[in-house]
Amino acid sequence: MTTAPRLLQVDADELASAVAGLVAEGARFAGLFATAGDDGATILRALVAHGGSLELLAAQLPPGRRHYPSLTPSIPAASWYEREIHDLFGVVPVDHPRLDPLVLPLVGTEPPFPRPGSGAEGGRVTLDCSPLPAHVTGEGLFTIPYGPVRSGVFEAVEYLVESYGEDIPHLRTRVHYKHRGIERRFSSLPAGDGVLLAERVEGTASVAHATAFCEALEGLAGVEPPPGAGLVRVVHAELERIACHLDSVIRHTEGAGQAVAYARLTLHKERLMRLRAQLCGHRFARGVVVPGGVSGPPLLGAAGALDGVERLEAAVAKDTHALMQTPSFLDRLRRTGLLPAEVAVPHGALGPVGRGSGVAGDVREARPYGRYRQLGFRPAETRAEGDALARQVVRLDEVASSFRLVRAALDELPRAAAGGRWREEVPVVDGIGLGSAEAPQGELVYLVEVSAGRLRRVKPRTASFHNLALLPQAFRGDILTDFVFIEASFGLSMAGAAG
Repeated sequence: MTTAPRLLQVDADELASAVAGLVAEGARFAGLFATAGDDGATILRALVAHGGSLELLAAQLPPGRRHYPSLTPSIPAASWYEREIHDLFGVVPVDHPRLDPLVLPLVGTEPPFPRPGSGAEGGRVTLDCSPLPAHVTGEGLFTIPYGPVRSGVFEAVEYLVESYGEDIPHLRTRVHYKHRGIERRFSSLPAGDGVLLAERVEGTASVAHATAFCEALEGLAGVEPPPGAGLVRVVHAELERIACHLDSVIRHTEGAGQAVAYARLTLHKERLMRLRAQLCGHRFARGVVVPGGVSGPPLLGAAGALDGVERLEAAVAKDTHALMQTPSFLDRLRRTGLLPAEVAVPHGALGPVGRGSGVAGDVREARPYGRYRQLGFRPAETRAEGDALARQVVRLDEVASSFRLVRAALDELPRAAAGGRWREEVPVVDGIGLGSAEAPQGELVYLVEVSAGRLRRVKPRTASFHNLALLPQAFRGDILTDFVFIEASFGLSMAGAAG
């Protein structure tokens, strides 16, 4: 169960310096969010991680005030968060270095901003999809608009590649094609129904999102799910992690022309997805995690599930070992997409992206939740190289760790579930809660505000959003043919980034 966050009220003019002071003392900047307050006010909340706890610093902009001192000059990782707030609320961070549109480019100087948390119906918005000015200038420069529609099965995103030829001195991303107004949709839902929407924020990480959302509600109510339910959550969360990590490796094999490895790993992923469906009736395990526990026991039974997992584990281990002994494959990843520690550490890079560049940190260890405390989880070792190969090695280590966790949870499940309870009642408690989980992409945090039994404001902060800002940094020194490997090595979800 997630403990209540520490809340600190500060003046809006002091927010930037207060957060910068905590970061200077060793805290990690983890996000900046806004909420529409009463009578046109806007509440800014900065999230920082300090040791094993989360802290919120809140500042209120009174009605009519549309600006605040930007955090970005002192905390560069805040840049995208401030751009998102500007798109959704029309609030200007003064001295922000480049306030380009990000998730919702709107036409006009005073459009009807969505302002999540207001509860009022938002007006119809018109998107401004006109080209953005170039960052790089010089003779022979041209911009390649790559996307939003591409060959293959990819989410909608536009990459603007600024290049003189093959080298990529600058890359920009436009994620608004995937924006669905998720944060507005949460508003006014009954608190218990929010998990249905949370599962659909980032489809490939449905279990992680449902878990983080439920952790927030359970923390507000002081409820701990039954032991058996906690183990079922671990099983589905780790199978989800394996599927996402395999997908990243599969995309690498496709780009490198490794036809045999591509076919075999794709087959293993499909078998994994079918096993997930056998366990709960859904390939993405939607409907499993509910407030207070899970919807029921595995349909396949612990013994049958364990047999399927062990056979799949052996097959994946054999084929990934062979792949990682293939020099022509390794050469395409080694020294490709370098993200040095001096860039990753100050930004607080998350998940495999961070661990591939020497940034340790895993919610399952830093802030253990559910049954991870009892299963003896140990995070994958970090790598110092910071390239696509390092990120893939981290993912394969995590795949092996996830299989071990699934086996341990299934082995313990019959004893833990002897009482027959799969969920506890979660009374609706008004207040602000934080829930977190280690999604396949990295740390996932949910800020959930409940008022009069309904959701007033829900803000999912995904690792995809936080890490996507680092993607352009990984292209320095690389060429266009490296694009597929760098993008796949980040393993991001555009749905999670665009909201």
